This record gives sequence, C-alpha cells and structure tokens, in this order.
Amino acid sequence: MVHSVLLEKAQGILLQLKSLLFYGLVNDSTHNLGLLVLESVINKFIYFYRKLNSLSFIYSIFIHSLGAFMQLAARFNLKSKLWVNGRVNWRQQLKRALPTDRKILWFHCASLGEFDQGLPLMQSMKEKDPSYFLFVTFFSPSGMEHYQKRGALVDAACYLPLDTRSNARDFVKIVRPDLAIFVKYEFWPNLLHVLGEKKIKTVAVSAIFRKNQVYFKWYGHFFRKALKNIGHFYVQNDNSAVLLQRMGLDNHTVTGDLRYERVAQAKEQTTKNSNPVLAAFTNEKNVLILGSSWPKEEEILRASLTSLEGFKVIIAPHDLTEKHLDSICLMFPNALRYTQLSNEASWEQLGSAQVLILDCIGLLSSAYQYGSLAFVGGGYTGSLHNILEPAVYGLPILFGPIHHKFPEADLFLQKGFALEVENGNEFVEKVNTLLQNQEKRSQEIMDFVEAQRGMAAFISASILGN
Repeated sequence: MVHSVLLEKAQGILLQLKSLLFYGLVNDSTHNLGLLVLESVINKFIYFYRKLNSLSFIYSIFIHSLGAFMQLAARFNLKSKLWVNGRVNWRQQLKRALPTDRKILWFHCASLGEFDQGLPLMQSMKEKDPSYFLFVTFFSPSGMEHYQKRGALVDAACYLPLDTRSNARDFVKIVRPDLAIFVKYEFWPNLLHVLGEKKIKTVAVSAIFRKNQVYFKWYGHFFRKALKNIGHFYVQNDNSAVLLQRMGLDNHTVTGDLRYERVAQAKEQTTKNSNPVLAAFTNEKNVLILGSSWPKEEEILRASLTSLEGFKVIIAPHDLTEKHLDSICLMFPNALRYTQLSNEASWEQLGSAQVLILDCIGLLSSAYQYGSLAFVGGGYTGSLHNILEPAVYGLPILFGPIHHKFPEADLFLQKGFALEVENGNEFVEKVNTLLQNQEKRSQEIMDFVEAQRGMAAFISASILGN
C-alpha cells in the first residue's frame, strides 16, 4: 500500500513538471534545467520501482544470485563443485555432443529420481521412432553422475544451464529440439518462453501441482504465463487437473505416475539376479528394510530393536559419508557392513547377525525383494523416498508424518498398504499390525502396482500421434 502511494505521488509530480515545462510557466533557464534534471530523476525512480515490482526482474536477480552462491559453495562442497564444473563451457559441450542431421528428442529431469520416472516414456518413444536422438538434461549432479547406471538408451546428456534469458535463447538455438519434455516439474520460465516463441512442441509428463505452489499465488502471473507455453500436461492426479483448469488451462490428461511403470520394469530385471549376500543374510526370516534412512528413522529403529526379536534388519542410509556410516555403526555395534563382506568366508557372520548396513549406492531397490516390510526414510523431513520401490515387491510400508508432497503416500494410507509412524513409541505396534494378513496384503499391493502400468505407451502414442 505504501509503495503504491509512493508511485502515485511520483507520477503526479512528474505530470506537474511536464505541465510547467510544456506551458513555459517557468522561464528562467536555470530553473528549466533543474526541472529537467528532476524529471529525469523521477523517471528513473518510476522505472526502477516498476522493475523491482516486476516478478520477472526479481526472478532474474534470484537466478544470478543462485549462480554466484553455487560458485562460492563449490569451494567447500563436492556436489556444488560438480554442479558448477559441469556447466563450464556448456555451449561448446552441446555443439560437440549434438548432431545436426537428426531429430532431437529432449527430456529435462531435475535429478535421478525424475530420470527414473521418465525412463519408461523415453524407451517407448525410442521404440516407436528410433530415428530420434535422445538428449537428456539434468539440474542436479545426482542425475548427471548416475544416469548411466540405468543402462538407458540416452544418446547424450548434460547439465541444464541457469535459466537466464540469454542462456535460454542460446540453449534452444544450439539444441534445436523437435520435441521438449519436462518430467514432473522444474518448469523454467525463460526457457519455456523461448520454446514458445520458437513454436517448439513442449509437454509435461507425470506433472503434479499443489495449491500452495507459486503458480496459484496472487503474485504468480510471471510463472503462470510461462506454463502457457506447454502444449499438454500429462498429470499424476485429478487435483492437479483441477488446479490447471482453474488457471484456464484445459490441455491436460490424467495419466498417473510413470514411476509405477519404472519400478515394475526394474523388478523384472532384478529378480532374475539373486544377491547371494542378501539371500544368506535374510535366510527367509522376517526382514525389515530401512530404506534411504535419515537420522530420525535410524534412532527410532535403534530404540525399538530389542522388541524386534526374530527380525533381520537391512539399513540403507540416505547419507553414505563415512562420518554418518560410523555413527550408524555406533548405534548398532554388532551390525555388518555390506562392503566389508569381501569373500564367502566372511559370510559366515551373516547367519547370526541381526543388522546389515548397505553402505554403497545402487542396491536398495533390488534389496526390497528380500524384505517383509519397509520403513521408508524422509517422512520426518518432507523428503520421503520412493515408496513404490518396496511396493512393487508387495511390501507393506511405514513412513513418517510429513508427506504432503507425495500423493502416493496418501493413496497407500487410504488403501491400507501403509501406516504412518508419528514417533518411536508406536513403531513396533504398527510393524506387527502390517504383518497381520501379510500374504493377502502383499498380493493386493502387487496387484495395484501392476494395474497402473501401460501409461508410457499411451503417452508416447498421444505425443507422437501413432
């Protein structure tokens, strides 16, 4: 309110000055010069006021500040260093990596999780049209550093440059995508504006929207305008469709979450290859798997371990630094570390050990096949890990109470496939609850996951028109 009054005052004074100068009411040349200077100052004030109150200007400041912050953080943090170094000379990187004589199918994924989500669609589209050159960009190092482990048919990948106007223009000019696909979120406004200007077909898949996002705020016009450059939204749920409809966007189809398809594909591949260490450790006992655990879940398990007699426990920590692994070993002094079981002679300890720590990347999703139920990490921090990975094997699931960004968590609670654990006092009780009618519940979970398959082929046909 105060700001708008200031702007009105400045505009009023400017009009009065223009009247004085126009009608020659001030004849002294010195006074005229002073008025001209004052007019210039007030014009500058109005210009910068409008700029500061423009969300696009504020967004530009934020993006440049983010770049400066990451440059600073790179001196102290390895992940930030990868983030910065991966974007050095990105224009030259693109020119070297991309062909000039093929159609470019471009997917943008924020990180490895979104890459996994989009992978079934990438495979389906490549099967329908092998002539496409599959190009993937990532914002986070977790995607760029690990996507190769999925064995996907990616022809080239790189970091997405910061979303400045000049970067967006240069990126689109060099890449020349025939089709741009954004997985789940990360709708960068400047990039979308350029794609719209160039009339490049752009879609969003497995997109999800919540009413507290910036697009639905009174000040979110800049971001809403960017979304209008997306030709079609394949959204995860009805709530997302309703929110888009309220925005005046009716170009949407509810197609669910492509992660269901991804975990089902991964299951088909991993169950063929038994892990002898995990098979020897579990030995057909009841097995609780603590998946992508944070300190809160690890503390709950520590306090409850004596009440889980007869259980085997597998811990796969979110943080795999030696410092954190050492802290887990202090909490569970008799635990074994997976990487230290180097030969079959050392496996003799597996039969008597109760706790095994998966202290390396890449084992968790396949380890769920050995479990009886899962306690999935991140539910006390708002960063719930993928609950579909244990679900595809029929495991009932426990997680913490902060999961509002994950609609699949609410769905699993409604269906009785999962229970929420508020604190450690109720943990053992809820473990025992989920183990009741275990065979029936497990089959229902697997049947539900299987029923969600088929959307990748549907979306692929819808986009490509065949």
